[in-house]
Amino acid sequence: MRRRRGVLIAAVAALALVAAACTPNPSPAGPAPLRYRDAIFADVTQTADVVFGSSVDQQGQTVTLLADVYEPVGDVITARPLAIWVHGGGFSGGTKSSPEIVDQATEFARKGYVTASIDYRVDSPGCSTATPGASCLQAIINATEDAQTAVRYFRANAATYGIDPGRIAIGGSSAGAIIALNVGYSGENPAPGDHQGYSHAVKAAQSISGAALLSGPIGAGDAAAIFFHNKVDPLVSRAWADNTYNSAIAAGLPAVFYSWEGLGHVPYPWHRQQILDMTRNWYYTYLDLANAPQ
Repeated sequence: MRRRRGVLIAAVAALALVAAACTPNPSPAGPAPLRYRDAIFADVTQTADVVFGSSVDQQGQTVTLLADVYEPVGDVITARPLAIWVHGGGFSGGTKSSPEIVDQATEFARKGYVTASIDYRVDSPGCSTATPGASCLQAIINATEDAQTAVRYFRANAATYGIDPGRIAIGGSSAGAIIALNVGYSGENPAPGDHQGYSHAVKAAQSISGAALLSGPIGAGDAAAIFFHNKVDPLVSRAWADNTYNSAIAAGLPAVFYSWEGLGHVPYPWHRQQILDMTRNWYYTYLDLANAPQ
């Protein structure tokens, strides 16, 4: 009974936050199977280690930037939305094979998306409460620039992957969520990296235990963002996430915040289905998928 009561309290708190934002996040309407809402493809193919650029790390070494691309098998649509996923790891580790990232990439590909899980530059010691400082800040900047490069790469190669370059979203967990929000909230800011001449702006962003750090001012035209966070997070402060969300609302941007009671970081394993469903709904709305090719 106690556990069920805790779940109910968390759900009510989440719904209150949705109402406060005045931004509904309904499930897409329509008979099943509905593309981009339902898993209409049984099989997904993965193309591993796609090179989307290169960058120099803090040690002066050139790093080849890689992505795994997921596509639904048998799809005939040639202008599909793209969802990019970014792993966590404190900016010192982690890979594009992170389980929750691969799970989301696969699930969204089954709905008709093209999805990509990306790597980015990481540096030791990265970022933690014990190791703040210039190296951490540069690691965040480098990782954000690499994700911006990924967006530009896929936009430049939209025809190759059957992507609609006007329907791109980015999401991630922990450090990956920080990166995703930084990209979502810096669409008009110039950034170094490959594939110049193409925009790195995205329409929607997802954050699981993240916050915008070093993104620059949040303003009109930035991404519509959905946030997931525990009430108490020992690694990425809930206050940082609240500040990001509040700044987005103040700027007039669509934003919604789902929160759970308790202590912990990256709640994906415990709230997987809600995160998948709410992210699906958010992307469907803000990528305008009701009007995308079906």
